[in-house]
Amino acid sequence: MFSARNLKLLTGPIGKDNPITIQVLGICSALAVTAKLEPAIVMALSVTMVIAVSNVVVAAMRKFIPDRIRIIVQLVVIATMVILVDQFLKAYAFDVSKQLSVFVGLIITNCIIMGRLEAFAMANKPWPAFIDGLGNGAGYGIILIVVAFFREFLGSGTIFGYPVMEKLGLYSIGYENNGMMILPPMALIIVGLIIWYQRSKDKTLIENK
Repeated sequence: MFSARNLKLLTGPIGKDNPITIQVLGICSALAVTAKLEPAIVMALSVTMVIAVSNVVVAAMRKFIPDRIRIIVQLVVIATMVILVDQFLKAYAFDVSKQLSVFVGLIITNCIIMGRLEAFAMANKPWPAFIDGLGNGAGYGIILIVVAFFREFLGSGTIFGYPVMEKLGLYSIGYENNGMMILPPMALIIVGLIIWYQRSKDKTLIENK
């Protein structure tokens, strides 16, 4: 069940094959939903759920999907999962759903999901496809959470809305929140710094490019 190959499928996207920092996919989410930690975590879980389940469904149907309409079928599967996730959020996490706004629906266009369905699920059995989906969802989610942590902490002085900076007494010694951290360009800069750090640690990533 958890062979060396499956473990690689699970851990690879978290590190050396990260969909955001290595494949440079899904950048729009990093810009749009990472001003606060809570919506970033919910988006990460939503994408992980959509990609993992969609991978399983497409892998299970792969032998019955005509090649000419495979993209349409994949989009229908993804759209169905996104609708279910969106309705779940509206029912049980309405405030977060409002914060995420249209970006939940835009999961349908997330190129990470389409890429995994086309490149992996269409050629593998359901269980490896599920592991691949979890790995890529986790790799995507970790980057969103890291970016959101720094943006909320330095931009708003809070973590999950809790006034950390105030409790630490930093405002009393002159610290001021960096409003630029809340702006979308700072998300791109933080992602760029993560990419630089990861590639500077592992020179093979540069050589492979």
